Amino acid sequence: MNTQVERLEHNMVKLTVTVPAEDFAKAITQAYNRNKKSISLPGFRKGHAPLQMIERMYGAGVFYEDAANILIPQTWPEASKESGLELTSRPEFDLVQIEKGKEFIYTATCAARPEVKLGEYKGIQVKKADLLVTDEEIENELKKEQDKNSRLVDIDDRAVEDGDTIHLDYSGSVDGELFDGGTAENQTLVIGSGSFIPGFEEQLIGTAIGEEKDVNVTFPADYHAAELAGKEAVFKCKVLKIQKKELPALDDDFAKDVSEFDTLDEYKDDVRKNLLEAKEKTAKTEKENEAVDKLIAASEMDIPDAMVDSQVEQSYEDFAQRMQSQGISMEMYCTYTGQDEAKIKADMRPQALKQIQTRLVLEEVAKAEKIEITDEKLEAEVLKIAEQYGMEADRLKEMMGDYEKEQMKQDMAVQEAVTFIAENAEEV
Repeated sequence: MNTQVERLEHNMVKLTVTVPAEDFAKAITQAYNRNKKSISLPGFRKGHAPLQMIERMYGAGVFYEDAANILIPQTWPEASKESGLELTSRPEFDLVQIEKGKEFIYTATCAARPEVKLGEYKGIQVKKADLLVTDEEIENELKKEQDKNSRLVDIDDRAVEDGDTIHLDYSGSVDGELFDGGTAENQTLVIGSGSFIPGFEEQLIGTAIGEEKDVNVTFPADYHAAELAGKEAVFKCKVLKIQKKELPALDDDFAKDVSEFDTLDEYKDDVRKNLLEAKEKTAKTEKENEAVDKLIAASEMDIPDAMVDSQVEQSYEDFAQRMQSQGISMEMYCTYTGQDEAKIKADMRPQALKQIQTRLVLEEVAKAEKIEITDEKLEAEVLKIAEQYGMEADRLKEMMGDYEKEQMKQDMAVQEAVTFIAENAEEV
């Protein structure tokens, strides 16, 4: 077999693959053996007609297509390896020569890994993060914890106020006719939550227990029930119960109830520490992202469309699998969201391009800095992953082939390149 490489524009390549005539002849015989059971010829039992008789009856090319479908998958992996290129998209195959007794020739057009002219990656200027934890932020965290530990108490000496939890009966009608889903008894509603139709909750403020009130609303134009969208409706409501949220006092007893600390001051110190750790983690990620984005902007690379297409296809397949794991088919997802496959893929395209650019520049940094992942580092990472999934490390290693291990090493090298860029960035 022989492989010739032709460079095209925008990092596309065309590989011309020539397969010996004897290999093509074997593929024809293989195609004949696969199909002969379904072929009948006069004078022969079904499945026993000789190859030459079938070719005479149906033409010499009767098995050409099947033979090509056998040969291309067989020869393409070796051909792509012979090219010496890192091919980064699915190939488009075209037949050049297919004739009995002659060499079988086909071409494969695909994207090759672009060369990257790397920008300066040391001393990239990034925004300095604000790691100050304010008293207000601490108070907000305490209020959240207060809210989680609150309780509802019944109110019987006043009307409904904003923030109350009420129980009510209601029935809704449009043009005097009740509609499906518009009636409920003893329904719970938090006033101000925005969980009902806009304008509904505010009109109940000031209503006393046992009081009936008509609430007039207009359904939004994009309401999910098309027959109600944009329609004016009247809800006859009756308030049955009013409850108010009662918050625990912020004191030492509260600290003991919600934490391992004995005093409120100790608890506050721990909240401050956790907030600082969260800010530091966020700042680290933002610093890395900003540094990588600026490196991409400072670098030069010509990304072929076919390479982006392949990344989009992979992203779409990954997304479809995630949806399927939740019991949602892509057909269902498209129906729910009003999108189609083309729209989803178009929306994925900018991120797909960004992923490719990011990977390329980081691989170049790893190469420039001679970042290599040792077997010891790989072993430590495998152990870490095994612990996360509650598996034995040896069992996980058995499940990983050489390809998976090499991919993990490459991913780890890329992550170390991110760390290197961030650590050498200049905060301003």
